[in-house]
Amino acid sequence: MSTTQPTATLHYIFDPLCGWCYAAAPLVDAARQVPGLQLQWHAGGMLAGAQAKRITADWRAHVLPHDQRIHQLTGQPFGEAYTDGLLNQVGTPLDSGPPITALLAVQAMEQPAGTQVEALDLLHRIQQAHYVQGRTISDADTLQQIAAEAGLDPQAFAVAYISQLGDPTLAHIQDSRHWLQQVGGQGFPTWALEWQTTADTAPQLQAVDASPFLGQASAWQDGLQRWLAALAA
Repeated sequence: MSTTQPTATLHYIFDPLCGWCYAAAPLVDAARQVPGLQLQWHAGGMLAGAQAKRITADWRAHVLPHDQRIHQLTGQPFGEAYTDGLLNQVGTPLDSGPPITALLAVQAMEQPAGTQVEALDLLHRIQQAHYVQGRTISDADTLQQIAAEAGLDPQAFAVAYISQLGDPTLAHIQDSRHWLQQVGGQGFPTWALEWQTTADTAPQLQAVDASPFLGQASAWQDGLQRWLAALAA
């Protein structure tokens, strides 16, 4: 029987406009630092397409208690430009599609040597732009500005962004929804571990409840490292 080193992937199913995904951002950063673990992202389009919304007084009243809970639980910051600015701008679009397209653009574009901006790096900046800086991340021009701030060439990003509009973004969202269903996820964020111990065995997939680790990124990272060590043993 042929064997291979155990391989492991942590699947992260999220949405750029999901507050609890913003709460999980430190867990994303911690998981990315675990040697031997690949992190695969899937953006599910919670507010994309027909589900897109606009800011209303009801929306503000709905999200603010969750945002306060997230801050208490994780320490994630919510800026006044968001709480007292953006959330009072009635009619501002809330569309997950454009930021998902931006993440796909980073993944698709060629970057010069010395530039290593990954999609999850841009996601972090997009979340900060929304929840701290109160910027409209459903706007393509704003996304291009954020990409430039991340160190990406604005023109190259714009070309890649256009290439990922429409069908590529829709296909990614549909694939992400398939992953969500496959792992039995009920919403965003959802996490799942996939591993294969030998070349002759089928990959195994198991949902992971990361909610007890919110605000405890070090414990989350330690748990992932222990799991990998057990898998290797």
